[in-house]
Amino acid sequence: MRMMKFLPKLATPLMVACALTCIAADAAAVSSTPTSTIIIHSRDPAGMGFNDPTPVDPVGGNPGTTLGEQRMFVYRYVADIWQRNLVSSVPIHVNAGWDATMACTTGSATLGSASANNIWYGFPNGKPRTWYPSALANKLAGVNLFNPQTPEEEANDGADIYTQFNARLGMPGCLDDSPFYLGIDGNAGKKTNFVETLLHELGHGLGFSVLSVYTATGQRINAEGTAYVTNGGLPSIWEGFMYDNAQGKTWLDMTSAQRRVSAITPLQLAWRGPNVAAAQGLLTNAPVLNISTSVAGASGNYDYAPAVFGKPITTPSSFGTLAVVPGQTVSAPFLGCDDYTAAQASAVRGKTAIVSRGVCSFQIKADKAQAAGATGLLLANNAAGTISASGSDANIPVAMVSQADGNKLIAAVPQAPLTGTRGNPGSVAAKFALDPVRIAGADAAGRPLLYTPNPLIGGSSVSHWDVSAMPNLLMEPNISPDLGIVVDAPKDLTLPLLKDIGW
Repeated sequence: MRMMKFLPKLATPLMVACALTCIAADAAAVSSTPTSTIIIHSRDPAGMGFNDPTPVDPVGGNPGTTLGEQRMFVYRYVADIWQRNLVSSVPIHVNAGWDATMACTTGSATLGSASANNIWYGFPNGKPRTWYPSALANKLAGVNLFNPQTPEEEANDGADIYTQFNARLGMPGCLDDSPFYLGIDGNAGKKTNFVETLLHELGHGLGFSVLSVYTATGQRINAEGTAYVTNGGLPSIWEGFMYDNAQGKTWLDMTSAQRRVSAITPLQLAWRGPNVAAAQGLLTNAPVLNISTSVAGASGNYDYAPAVFGKPITTPSSFGTLAVVPGQTVSAPFLGCDDYTAAQASAVRGKTAIVSRGVCSFQIKADKAQAAGATGLLLANNAAGTISASGSDANIPVAMVSQADGNKLIAAVPQAPLTGTRGNPGSVAAKFALDPVRIAGADAAGRPLLYTPNPLIGGSSVSHWDVSAMPNLLMEPNISPDLGIVVDAPKDLTLPLLKDIGW
């Protein structure tokens, strides 16, 4: 039997850049009989994190009267949700703390990260020569494989899950004015809901992660648990369920080079576990951007990713007439990082501006477009695929299309007037609609897709559901405002995936 201390680079950070709302306390998420036990160990020193003595008023069902007490109350509340959804005779130990050095900007922040603290192979009831996260390995073996000798060892090196959260959130320069909301009633408003964030991160620690593969190279950890290697490493329990439609094989059957390519091939990597397959019917028809224009070859349905900030997008609804600024072409992209000139503002006023990704933040692009009078912002990616653009606030809808589709639309807009009539000048009109054939966030067989953007996003790629899923799922890389605390079907696919790997 072999164990290794988990490598920090495999932690999976959760990014957010929007005001979060909506987490209804759903009684269906909490059964009356616990089926596992989660023990929380704080590593914070006196006066910090879970021990912060700052006085606060009780909020949203949280009775704590200090900041530290409220943080721990939410942690216990979320741990109770998970322990009522899992079956294990072995207690799950979580090492928890707050970190003031996590990445932050005014418009975005890393909320937290979590990972299995140890991974194991070679234990009873596990698949031979296959890495498992600690909590799951203990469940299958029926014993604590680490066998800690002291309470300190049990709380630290012997913990099954390691979590950390951003202690500066909401302070100047760190997702300003959007601190963690510590109520449990879902009334977060523009604050960041800690319940949803923590529910997501503990999901990673329990095993919602590719674990022993370094996605930047496709290499696996060797059997000795000492290094990533190109050949001879052991797979994780995840790999047999990940099927790449482009390559026609699972990660279990790929070389390191093939896994590296798979991790950056958008919309091709699907999950084919039986529990997820039984629940995947909850995914709805794919939302698309429907384009109507007289320009040959430009009309039709385009895949898009809604931003996690800005005016909420509803389907069906109009996105307006698309516009480009003077001089904007495929070879001369408009980045929208500066105040618009009078001519640029005139071109986009009352329309949806097309702006290319790059140089400045999505928040700045939205602010500048909105100030110029645009009623919407369509981001053209500078790489294959799409991502959910992040920011903190905007009063216009924001969406992103792929680089290829963005280029097609940038070229079509100036061509449209030339194809119209004198009485009806041509334009490129956009609306949000549903594809009557395709399923959102799934491959042609209906299997849910994993997140594989290009370029790779370390810690996020592969270890999340794709952002194209609809309804939004808890284990996407961005927290969405329509989630909740239910982790099982017909609401969510988190628990079905965990059951596929052995839970």
